[in-house]
Amino acid sequence: MEPVSDAVPGDPAAALPPLPGHNSRGRLERLLRRGDFVVTAELSPPDSADPEDVYRRAAVFEGWVDALNATDGSGANCHMSSVAVCALLNRLGFALVMQVSCRDHNRIAIQGNVLGAAAMGVCNILCLTGDGVEAGDHPDAKPVFDLDSISLLDTLRAMRDESRFMSGRLINTPPQIFLGAAINPFAPPLDYRPHHLAKKIAAGAQFVQSQYCFDVPRLREYMAQVTDLGLHEECFVLIGVGPLASAGAGAWLRSNVAGVHIPDALLDRMRKCGDPQREGRNICVEIMEQVREIEGVAGVHVMAYRQEEMAAEIIQRSHVLKGRRPWKRQP
Repeated sequence: MEPVSDAVPGDPAAALPPLPGHNSRGRLERLLRRGDFVVTAELSPPDSADPEDVYRRAAVFEGWVDALNATDGSGANCHMSSVAVCALLNRLGFALVMQVSCRDHNRIAIQGNVLGAAAMGVCNILCLTGDGVEAGDHPDAKPVFDLDSISLLDTLRAMRDESRFMSGRLINTPPQIFLGAAINPFAPPLDYRPHHLAKKIAAGAQFVQSQYCFDVPRLREYMAQVTDLGLHEECFVLIGVGPLASAGAGAWLRSNVAGVHIPDALLDRMRKCGDPQREGRNICVEIMEQVREIEGVAGVHVMAYRQEEMAAEIIQRSHVLKGRRPWKRQP
C-alpha cells in the first residue's frame, strides 16, 4: 500500500490539508482515524549539538514507523531537547510526537514551546508528568512540576479548542495538535488503571502510549476493562513494546522502572538461551503479534533503547503493518 501522503521537503506543515473532524494536519492522526494499525517508536536524543547525530538515529526507523517520539529528558537525564529534535527532523518530513515533561518546565515555558513547535509543523504532543530528578544524572536539579499530565492535557486542549492561554489571554492562531498521554496498565492498583485512562481522556487525551508490555495476559485483562468502558472509542491505545538485551537487563528494568512487570518465566527463557539478544528480539516479535489481535489496541510503540538498529527487523518479522509501508523520504 502506498503511503497516506508524502511530506513536502522544506514545508512539512503545509504538506497535508486539514481533514474534517481532525485536530491536526498530521499523518499519525490520519492513520489512526482511518483505522490503520500504527507503529510509533522512541528516538533516543543524542548528547550532542551535531544535527547529523539526530539524522543518523532517525534514519534506522525510516520507512518502518509512522511517527517518532522526541523524548524530553527521559529518566530525568539531560539530552538534546525534544523541541530541537522535532525542529531538525520535521524539516525533513518525519512525523514527530513531541514529549513534554512537567518536571522541567513551568506553564509559561510549556505553552510557549507548544506554540513554537506547532508553528514548525509539529502535530502531536505527548503530555507527561515526568520522572523525579532523583532518578537521573542531575539529582540536585530543582524540579518544577507546575502542572501534571492531566492539567497539561487540559491546558493544551484549551489552547487548541478555545484559543486561550491558562491566563485567559487569547491566542491569535491556535496550535493544530493531536494530544497524547502515557498509560501504565501494569502498575498497581491494577483495577484503577482504566479509570485513570478515563481521567486523561476527559482532560483531552486522544491517543495514549503505554509502558513496556511483557505480560500479554495482564494486558488482555486491562483492555477488556477499557473496551467495557468504551474508552477505546474515545482514544487510540498504543502499546509499548521493546526487545530485552539480556536477562540481567530485564531484571534491572523490572526492579528500577515503575510499572514494568516481566514474568519470571520470560527471564528464565532469556537465561537459558544461547543468544540473549536474538531471543529478546524473538520475544518482542511474539508479543507484538499477540498485541495486534487484542480488541481496542490501535498500534504499538517501539522502545528499542540502544538497539534502535534492530527496530526494522522486529517490525518486519512481526507483520503488524500487514504489508502497509509507512512514509519514507523520496530519493
